[in-house]
Amino acid sequence: MGTIKQEHFIKAPAEDIYNALVNPFAIELWSGYPARMSEEEGSEFEIWEGDIAGRNLKFEKNRMIQQEWYFGEQEESSVVTIWLYKEKKGTRIKLEHTHVPDSEMEEMEKGWKRYYFDALKHYFEE
Repeated sequence: MGTIKQEHFIKAPAEDIYNALVNPFAIELWSGYPARMSEEEGSEFEIWEGDIAGRNLKFEKNRMIQQEWYFGEQEESSVVTIWLYKEKKGTRIKLEHTHVPDSEMEEMEKGWKRYYFDALKHYFEE
C-alpha cells in the first residue's frame, strides 16, 4: 500500500473548483462523462462510468473534500483528501490519496494528473 501526494495550481477561484468537484453537472462538463455525486456525507458516488466509485466522507465548503475510494476486495479503505487553498491568481490544490494498492500506484498517479487536474486546468484556463 502506498500514498500519492500531488500539488497543482489552477487559475480559478476555489469556489469554482470545489463546485466542479462536487456538482454532477459540472463534473460531466470537464470529465466528459455523467457523474453521480452529492455533497451529502456518507453518500455513494460514481464517475467515469463507474471506473471510480466510493463514498463521500467529509466536506468543508470551498476548502476540502474527503472520499473513500473502492478497490475491489481491499480490506483497508483508500482515502482521498483534496484541499483547496485560495491564492491571488487562483487556487493551489493539494491531494493526498492513502492506501493505494501497490499494483495501482503508477496508474493512479498518472490518472490523477491527467484525468483530474489536467482536465480541470483545461476546463478553467482554456
